[in-house]
Amino acid sequence: MSIEQRENLLTALRRSSIPPDTGVDEQRRLLRERATARPVPADVSVTVGELGGVPAIRIAIDGAEPRHVVLYLHGGVYVLGDALQSADLASQIGRRAQARVVSLDYRLAPEDPYPAAVDDALAAYDALLREGTAPSDIVFAGDSAGGGLAVATMVNARDHGLPLPAAALLMSPYVDLTLTGATMETKSGVDALLSRELLEPRVTDYTGGRDPALGLISPLFADLSGLPPLIIQAGTYEVLLDDAARLAQRAAAADVAVTLDLTAEVPHVFQNFHLILDEATDALDRAGRLLTAHLADAARAAA
Repeated sequence: MSIEQRENLLTALRRSSIPPDTGVDEQRRLLRERATARPVPADVSVTVGELGGVPAIRIAIDGAEPRHVVLYLHGGVYVLGDALQSADLASQIGRRAQARVVSLDYRLAPEDPYPAAVDDALAAYDALLREGTAPSDIVFAGDSAGGGLAVATMVNARDHGLPLPAAALLMSPYVDLTLTGATMETKSGVDALLSRELLEPRVTDYTGGRDPALGLISPLFADLSGLPPLIIQAGTYEVLLDDAARLAQRAAAADVAVTLDLTAEVPHVFQNFHLILDEATDALDRAGRLLTAHLADAARAAA
């Protein structure tokens, strides 16, 4: 761990933070600019296509096991981002899980509010199963809103009678769009990326007049019983810390195997900064070991 690395990163993030009163189009432009600084590694290939009628990219890592699949859901508070912008982080997870990656370009609000993203994610997962991929060979992964969408998709799949994946990795999951977590206030002074003021307008964009406490909008409030093992990672310098902690508590109460992995004094989705932050690399390594173990366990159970 490096105090200097953390301080340099937080300083840079604060200098480039998005003003809360910025419109969606400008926020998207700023996010695209940041994403161009994180190209995929040389041993990673990206192919643009679709899955179940949903635009998607397929990411192949040299030497990865083609049987295993990471279904990746990008972050961006359901309004920003796309699969290509998240390709580097998705590939880092695929590399450590020794799996190929399919990352979805689910529809975004405000153009396509809830339930568009939820419908897209379920359609893509169903298509992956129909392609012949065994659920025991699939893991979900997602960051921020993508982490919340991963949970919602598993709940939705369960309720539709679909078999569930082997496990899910949730990085700084955004699972409470009512914004009632205590750290929304207590961590506001140290979060360099998110704030209540930044999130509130985007909640309105996504919910489109629906109750933000609905289980498929805020999966913190969903019935989590029967879900596969969850790996939840978050930093202590983020307003969504309480989302991660409460999700772990509710999952455990529903008898779901859960690993809550918190890293001190790092920002929202700190894994994005693996090139400059030792804690990010360490967290990805830990997640990779757990995903690999869960895939092996699921394969044994399915045999």
